[in-house]
Amino acid sequence: GHEPACHSYWHRLIYTLSPEEFREDLRRSKAAIEDAAGERIHGHRAPSYSITARSLWALEILREEGFTYDSSIFPIHHDNYGIPNAPHEPFCVETPAGPLREYPISTFRLFGAHNFPVGGGGYLRILPFWYTRLGMARVQGEGLPLILYIHPWEVDPEQPRIAAPLKSRVRHYTNLRTTEARLRKVLTSAS
Repeated sequence: GHEPACHSYWHRLIYTLSPEEFREDLRRSKAAIEDAAGERIHGHRAPSYSITARSLWALEILREEGFTYDSSIFPIHHDNYGIPNAPHEPFCVETPAGPLREYPISTFRLFGAHNFPVGGGGYLRILPFWYTRLGMARVQGEGLPLILYIHPWEVDPEQPRIAAPLKSRVRHYTNLRTTEARLRKVLTSAS
């Protein structure tokens, strides 16, 4: 019941690429996935949610290359990504190449000020589970779909460690041993 989608070939931030570089990376990854899966793919998610205000041009290229939906706009404040004022429910982006459905990762409002991420990735691993449960309840209480994510490496506590700045190490390696159990709690709570 799962559907393969595209997450790039070289995993480079879209806002660091030219439109031509993005198109080439997109074509290469799409061809590799379609060849391996034996079926067309329609979905995309940018590395590190790197479709931001300065790379919205990528949405038109996605549509031109045959994608019908995307999940790259994260409606939060973050030091590397995010469009804080983007809708937090699924929405349609009209491009000159046609419409593209956008499925933002779930967020919720706390004290009415900002959108806060619900869970997935580092948010699921690092933040306390009561926070994730609160966010899930808020999203579901609004009648919105719960859209979360997780990377396969996040359920591998024995993965090799690479030398990186402290901030990156904290974001990538904190609580790897508890990720699988937290994911199971999310799946049980969401059903």
